[in-house]
Amino acid sequence: MRADESGPERESREPTHIPGAEPELGGEPTPRGEPGPGFEPGPGGEPAPSRAPFRSRLRKGVLVAVALGGVLGGSARYALGLTFPTPRGTFPVTTFAVNVSGAFLLALLLVYVLEIWPPTRYVRPFAAVGFLGSFTTFSTWMVDTDRLLGHGHYAVAAFNVFGSLFAGLAATGLGLAIGRMALARRVRLAARHGRARRYGWWVR
Repeated sequence: MRADESGPERESREPTHIPGAEPELGGEPTPRGEPGPGFEPGPGGEPAPSRAPFRSRLRKGVLVAVALGGVLGGSARYALGLTFPTPRGTFPVTTFAVNVSGAFLLALLLVYVLEIWPPTRYVRPFAAVGFLGSFTTFSTWMVDTDRLLGHGHYAVAAFNVFGSLFAGLAATGLGLAIGRMALARRVRLAARHGRARRYGWWVR
């Protein structure tokens, strides 16, 4: 048999009023299931995510730097491909040199940007993301490998894949090592002269 809920048990289930818990700024409490203030309905009536944080992170200068670096990097790789063309069925030396040198320059640049130079705004978007991201190429590397396989040069294709990987890792390690050596030298010079080196507007 259920107990009568009109007695003390029912009273204990009633919400207790807590002083100071009224809605702030004179606003009415939002009913359960109702949208709160600032609700932006989507196309189907569901809440749409706010895009303000993403827009606030966008900087026109950074986008211009990435675009400019991409144009220059892609143009440099295209010019090298025209200057040093690779005959069909031979090892793609130009693509190999472009990717290995790009790995070395990227590693060296990131050491300078992250550990040597002051906080920068345009160097990494322009040089690392734009120029080197467009200068190096994964698609051409794979197209060259596919062409070598199509002509039956399986050993050269395997060397192109694994040789590029190992050479890229070695170039990355060399770039990091040279960058760390430059960092250590700069620290020694700063300690000897008692001052740090100043850089120009491009690293501000």
